[in-house]
Amino acid sequence: MVIFTCSAQHAAVNNGQGDYGSWMPNTPTSLQKPPPTKKGTVTEQTVLQTLPDRNTTQCAVTMVRLPDPRTLRPVALGHFPHEHFTEEVPCRLMREFRAELDKLDMEIDSRNQKTLPLPPYIYLKPTLLENSVSI
Repeated sequence: MVIFTCSAQHAAVNNGQGDYGSWMPNTPTSLQKPPPTKKGTVTEQTVLQTLPDRNTTQCAVTMVRLPDPRTLRPVALGHFPHEHFTEEVPCRLMREFRAELDKLDMEIDSRNQKTLPLPPYIYLKPTLLENSVSI
């Protein structure tokens, strides 16, 4: 449960934020005009005048994209920057765990091929899951 919470669960909640938040109208950092008080009164021009300016948006998008694991080069789940175990049993279990993650990765790739031209689902792809919740 701890491994799931600190890797896959964290990725499920966190990894899509960059894609969602990079389209600024989804998560504007500020509004330059008050929100409308009546339905049906908003025009495209009103929306454009209400959303933040380009510089504010660039800063916000940068902050949203920084913790994206695709830009940070994280240590993938099941891989370790340091060798902590040398005994046969833990090493065998880690190899089996990585092999299972590799199978899941290939399964996701296969499913993504079947859904083209839709964007691929990558948020829980084992090669993109971090070994921890550090961002």
